[in-house]
Amino acid sequence: MSDKIVVGLDIGTTKVCAVVATSDELDRVQILGVGVAESEGLNRGVVVNIDKTVAAVRAAIEEAERMAGVTVRNVIVGIAGDHVQSFQSRGVITISSRDGEISENDVQRLLEDTTHVAMPADREILHVIPQEFIVDGQDGVADPIGMSGVRLEANVHIITGLVSAAKNIYRCVEKSGYEVADIVLEPLGSSFAVLHKDEKEVGVALIDIGGGTTETALISLGGVVALEAIRVGSFDLDNAIQGYVRREYGIAVGERTAEEIKILLGSAAPTDDEVSAEIRGRELMSGLPKTVVLTPEEVRSAIEEPVTAMVDSVLSCLAQAPPELAQDLIVEGIHLVGGGGLLRGMDLRLAQDSEVMVRRVQSPLETVVLGAGKVIEHYESVQAMFMEGNASGRRR
Repeated sequence: MSDKIVVGLDIGTTKVCAVVATSDELDRVQILGVGVAESEGLNRGVVVNIDKTVAAVRAAIEEAERMAGVTVRNVIVGIAGDHVQSFQSRGVITISSRDGEISENDVQRLLEDTTHVAMPADREILHVIPQEFIVDGQDGVADPIGMSGVRLEANVHIITGLVSAAKNIYRCVEKSGYEVADIVLEPLGSSFAVLHKDEKEVGVALIDIGGGTTETALISLGGVVALEAIRVGSFDLDNAIQGYVRREYGIAVGERTAEEIKILLGSAAPTDDEVSAEIRGRELMSGLPKTVVLTPEEVRSAIEEPVTAMVDSVLSCLAQAPPELAQDLIVEGIHLVGGGGLLRGMDLRLAQDSEVMVRRVQSPLETVVLGAGKVIEHYESVQAMFMEGNASGRRR
């Protein structure tokens, strides 16, 4: 794909972000342009209004095209939401060649065998991520191609999503005038943007707190080994603040004011730079403007329930780590991405409750789209993860 220009696309609850990227003669990714548009057609990662989503997708891509000075056709788009689920699977085949040499075709047959599992009709496989191969009983093989053997096995992690969710993403992109090259799980896409290759091999956790969802992925041996997603995000923090001010002070504040309060006063744990602030709203009884003073302690109390839900989801995912990966997590730590990760003290709260070091990455708002763009740099190595011929009608 080094001769192609590709758009990485993040269709989120709060915004649609596009990045135009290509790769040079050394297969290094080159970011040519970025575009952002307000998103009003999604609810917690799922398309609920086609027309509004189409308009946002078109606006974001066109802005990125203008910046890059190019015209694009293909899009690698991220998918997320609590409808995305995962599970472990195992497959086994007999080597087909007479000399017993394992070929790429053998590996593809094996990965296909791992997908022969019972699934509801409304779900489809998005990714099949190999964790290890086993050649004639010898485990721990990362790449069996070229080896000799009779029996080839694999342990894989399978990522699934709702057929309707994937179809609606395809429909929105295609109605915008572009083609979907592939759909990539957003935590997997983010991993290309923020993690070094050795970190993904050893074992790390990636937490993406978006507008409507919080997703945690354990990544090891280059792929996702556990995934947890809940329908709680930064919008829930805003709603909690609105509810608190209404209950305690009898005034109503809008969504924008609640977000401003969250940014100015909100925190998931006590910090050193806390200040109180006046806020202005409409008194419920009289309908007249009213000003009150809010403290950081009050706001922290107001958002405690959704913050706890986020943290508990992370801890639930971390608990799925096998013992050897758990030790690696202590060393490599947790990487925090997404706009919700910018909440003051969120890294401290997660570190305290998980007893694992937490790092807030640079440019947390753009990690998904940058990662999707960087997929082109690694496309040959990750292409096997993308499933062909699924219900969403993916094309090559």
